[in-house]
Amino acid sequence: MIKKAILAALILVSVFCGDIFASHIVGGEFTYQYYGDTLVSGNLLRKYRITLFIYEDCVTGDPGAIADDDPANFTVYNNDGAPFTDPRSYEYDSIFYNRSPGSGGSIDVPANFSNDCIDRVPQLCLLRKKFEANIALPPNVKGYTVAYQRCCRNASIVNVVDPDSKGATYYCEIPGNIRNSSAVFKNYPPQIICLNNPMAYDHSATDADGDSLSYEFCGALEGATADQIKPKIASAPPYNSTVQYYPPYTASAPMPGFPPVGIDPITGMVTGTPNKIGRYLVTVCCHEWRDGVMINTIRREFQFVVTDCSKKVIADIPQLSNELNTYIVDCKDKTVKFINKSSGGFAYTWSFGVSGAGSGDFEPEYTYPDTGTYSVKLIVNPGSTCPDSISRLVKIYPSFRTAFDDSGAYCPGQPLKFSDLTSSTFKPIGNWSWAFGDGTTSNEQNPTHTYSLAGTYNVVMASGNEKGCADTSLQKLVIQDFRPFAGDDTIIVKGEYIRFDASGGVTYRWHPQLNLDDTTISNPRASYPDTGTYVYRVRITSAFGCVGFDTMRVYVVPDAYYTVPTAFTPNNDGKNDVFRPKAAGYRQMKYFRIFNRFGEEVYFGETLESGWDGTYKGRPAEIGVYFWEMLYIDRFGKEGFKAGDVTLLR
Repeated sequence: MIKKAILAALILVSVFCGDIFASHIVGGEFTYQYYGDTLVSGNLLRKYRITLFIYEDCVTGDPGAIADDDPANFTVYNNDGAPFTDPRSYEYDSIFYNRSPGSGGSIDVPANFSNDCIDRVPQLCLLRKKFEANIALPPNVKGYTVAYQRCCRNASIVNVVDPDSKGATYYCEIPGNIRNSSAVFKNYPPQIICLNNPMAYDHSATDADGDSLSYEFCGALEGATADQIKPKIASAPPYNSTVQYYPPYTASAPMPGFPPVGIDPITGMVTGTPNKIGRYLVTVCCHEWRDGVMINTIRREFQFVVTDCSKKVIADIPQLSNELNTYIVDCKDKTVKFINKSSGGFAYTWSFGVSGAGSGDFEPEYTYPDTGTYSVKLIVNPGSTCPDSISRLVKIYPSFRTAFDDSGAYCPGQPLKFSDLTSSTFKPIGNWSWAFGDGTTSNEQNPTHTYSLAGTYNVVMASGNEKGCADTSLQKLVIQDFRPFAGDDTIIVKGEYIRFDASGGVTYRWHPQLNLDDTTISNPRASYPDTGTYVYRVRITSAFGCVGFDTMRVYVVPDAYYTVPTAFTPNNDGKNDVFRPKAAGYRQMKYFRIFNRFGEEVYFGETLESGWDGTYKGRPAEIGVYFWEMLYIDRFGKEGFKAGDVTLLR
């Protein structure tokens, strides 16, 4: 019967060999391989080969620290247990698997380019150490975590706070209820990236079990501190403490570029054009999926060094789409005109992603036979000493056209209904973005919007489908300057008549009908046999269907009447902006004159309807007191004169 110890709450692999503090760790990754079951005393054990890769900076890294990386200390935790307070205690049991010092392999990572093809090549030296251990684990429900911790990273990292005082944690998780081997990254990470040159690095992995893989940038994990350096036993999982990134960098956007540097979640291609020199800490998570369920994740932490080198030959197909590493999403037709931004080339070979289809032109054009996603490759100077190549995706999904309509009354304060009329061969249409031209937006498919002010607005609608097709439609929308006006309040002498003067629409309806000859026109005639105050309300409808109401009053007095305000405020607020007399029972206004304190005439008018707007010689008149005089002829033909003063305020 297997002993309690073999239940492996904690397994320590290798031997600790002293403390040397230096910043030299560039990155690392864990993988594991399942290679069968075995029975020990009738108990099932699953056999795994655990592999740890450590990448070391052998240009600026401390040689003693690099030597001290060998041997490495693996710690295996049983995930069935509660959080560990002391993982070395017998309560959780442990087995020690020792690997002889020096058995880890160390290689120089190749630069992956020829020095003959790059100017201003920086000094390069990168080591990769490989450590392996064979372990056998009993199946459990939650599986196991294998961890390694080390301090410290190299100090020249620019996107992380205090990198030379922060350690790293590299780990992998072994599922407990299934037989599985982890995914394995296919390529070495690039040692350098040339500034302002497009990169296309394949960071994909392979999986021995045939599981589906997806990729994303994720956070680098903190680990051992400067006091611990190289702990014999790693701290217990879970490992959630990530390094602190300097803004604007984040785990998912760890380095600058235009187009932005990103990773395709399906292909694992890292693309973009880095546009700032520096050493950037980048972590890639590769997720493993089986039957639609994510069963495992492996992580590779590495540093991308962007430097001012210069490639003599650069293959460059621009990224015209917002989608990562995609030249274009063509939703109009199937013909694509390719743009070539390569430099240093004398020969070009294009492959359009269709068997046998290619071109040797600098900027070819190709009509695709069908819809779909195609991988296009350009090789510059093929077969020469310094070739270069780049691959982009082309997506063909015609046709897609954005359109919309609107309905309702085009009036301030009244709602308009907007209707999406987008047409697309491929459904569904999954997103809409409206900008109504007045600073408001909507993401609804068929929104309703109300404009508070009259004016001309540019309404923009953008829509897209799940294939990446997108289009924009713009329409000008005129909201009527609708101002329903019943007319000014009026004073009239008993026995006389007036004619109303409403405005702002095309149809009118007055209420009440009292003393009016017609309630359906803008200017009905009204006569009053007796004194009193009469209030009228008019319903006004515009040519655009706007509906509004206004009210006016008629004051009927027994004798001739006039009044002149003592102050007015010509500030264009629509209230008390014009100075004029109000009168009733007068046959004619011969003149109405206004003078400033210097005796200069600032206004002259000959009707009661006109008035002074507070300007003199085309400019706003000064604040102060002004003097007025009025000469008139009364209802009996007799001439009269009145005078007074008014204060101009603003």
